[in-house]
Amino acid sequence: MAKTGSKGEEMKAEAAAMARPESAEVKAAGKRLSRHLYEEHMQGAGELLRQFILGGQDGLVNVLGIILAVAVATKDAKVVLIAGLAATFAESISMAAVAYTSSKAARDHYLREQERELREIRLHNEDEAQEVRDIYVLRGFRGKLLDDVVKKISSDEKEMLRFMMREELGMTEAENIKPGREALMVGVSAMVGSLIPLAAFFFMPVANAVPVSLVISTAVLFVAGAVKAKYSVGNWLRTGFEMAAIGMLAAMAGYLVGAALGAVIA
Repeated sequence: MAKTGSKGEEMKAEAAAMARPESAEVKAAGKRLSRHLYEEHMQGAGELLRQFILGGQDGLVNVLGIILAVAVATKDAKVVLIAGLAATFAESISMAAVAYTSSKAARDHYLREQERELREIRLHNEDEAQEVRDIYVLRGFRGKLLDDVVKKISSDEKEMLRFMMREELGMTEAENIKPGREALMVGVSAMVGSLIPLAAFFFMPVANAVPVSLVISTAVLFVAGAVKAKYSVGNWLRTGFEMAAIGMLAAMAGYLVGAALGAVIA
């Protein structure tokens, strides 16, 4: 994920310090940099929205299957609500916990690799500088330009560490990984998604609530899939239909399990 916030301010300050105010080239560069930073900010916002959609999708699909099974098996709205609410809270807490532990593990892994790479830079600086040279040779740099680039990077420990993490290990910086925020986002989105198929059962008898819940859930999944495609990749129409189809598979599974259990209970 692209970095925002403090990095953006640092880049602006550096550009201002190096630039001559009267230079038209500098003014144009400043405009391009501002536009780039705005795009990075929007990408970060898009990532949060994508997490919210994915968490909501998971909560909706899981609870939809559960409440349809209970509805078909018992025909009792109170039992459906009890089962649905229990599943909502269990699902939301579980997903928040998974989001927290997985994102924390990713951040800790990055920091461990960063610590190891920094130790190598300090103990074997010449070897690391040679790795920088090899990377730029493969990119077509030669002669004085190659020497200048390698000297510039290897003379700055912070820049060299950033370069090696990104270019040698292929790891993006972990500054934007916030386990608490991700857990909150996923947990809340899962709860919101879980309540969508359950809402109709608060106001209608089971016979009427089942088709209403199916229609609303399918529509919400389609819209969520279309929005997700906008912030990731894929055709919005196809992605919307795919997500709606996943929801219907869960509904069908829940219906069949509920019908089987209902026959056994009867």
